[in-house]
Amino acid sequence: MFQFDALVARARRDVDDGLLPSCQLAVAHDGELVLDETFGAAADSRYVTFSVTKAFVGAIAWLLIGEGKLSDTTRVADVVPEFASNGKDEVTVEHLLTHTAGFPRAPMRPAEGADRSARVARMATWRMDWPAGTQTEYHATSAYWALVEVLDRVSGSDFRTLFTERVAGPLELPTLTLGAADPDGVATIQAVGDAGEGKTLGDHVKETGEQFLLRFNEPEVMSAGVPGAGGVARAADVALFYQSLLHNKQGLWRGEVLADATTNVRNRLTDPLFKVPANRTLGLVVAGDDEHALVRGFGRGNSARAFGAQGVGGQIAWADPESGLSFSYLTNGLDADVVGSFTRSAKISGLAARCAT
Repeated sequence: MFQFDALVARARRDVDDGLLPSCQLAVAHDGELVLDETFGAAADSRYVTFSVTKAFVGAIAWLLIGEGKLSDTTRVADVVPEFASNGKDEVTVEHLLTHTAGFPRAPMRPAEGADRSARVARMATWRMDWPAGTQTEYHATSAYWALVEVLDRVSGSDFRTLFTERVAGPLELPTLTLGAADPDGVATIQAVGDAGEGKTLGDHVKETGEQFLLRFNEPEVMSAGVPGAGGVARAADVALFYQSLLHNKQGLWRGEVLADATTNVRNRLTDPLFKVPANRTLGLVVAGDDEHALVRGFGRGNSARAFGAQGVGGQIAWADPESGLSFSYLTNGLDADVVGSFTRSAKISGLAARCAT
């Protein structure tokens, strides 16, 4: 049985109190939705999924790894020779997916990234901040632009089409996409709240700044499908996507590749932003048993084996192999109180984790 009253009341409160314009949450278990709620918007609204998007792009990489077309040790420069300039020749697929690539702030405008020739030209200008694999720092969008160029060349397809045809399609999730050609029905992103002293995370990358993120309301940016931040989905889509990572009933991924992606922590370097071990697998974050799960976006009640991804605004998505639950919380509110938004999502995650009785 499931008890959702506390979870639903907590999510609804932020909208009723005017702290957020809207939110959407979903819980799934055993491959089925058991909760699907929206507050402050139409029930069928979709949301820009920001960094929750990274798991969707990772899912394409896992497919190609399972088919032998790609490896975690594949050097980007071996697939994209233009990328090798300025000392980037040793960067691998693993470095990209674990945020250890060495160019966290490398610039790429969405319109550039959506244009293959402009994307490659821009990547050729990037320089390394430190040797690949020696440090970790959140690569908000840069690493995933490099990754999708690799995916496009290896597969012979566009990464957005590849995701629809090879992942969302087989999972019967037609409203889960990388980008959206038409913004109609997508909740408009809004800036909310005040950033008081001690409520920000300091000088973070431009790609998580308010002005950059508000541009995702623009059709040109939304349609680009920014691979580290520009997915579009309902929370229900995301929760069901994570059920597929738990059960793989459609057999999309080779078992050993999926197990590696959801359990094998490859990056335990200290995250300079949160001051705790990053606990990153090949595309996901694992809660861990070191008492830092809350900082990683998992709530009290999740097991150490829970895996997922969090995003700006307090968005969150995870699955827990021990409970069998998967959960997603999305909002279109960009809270200036960044610390508060992470705290909110951790509390909501905890209520979701404890909803099974």
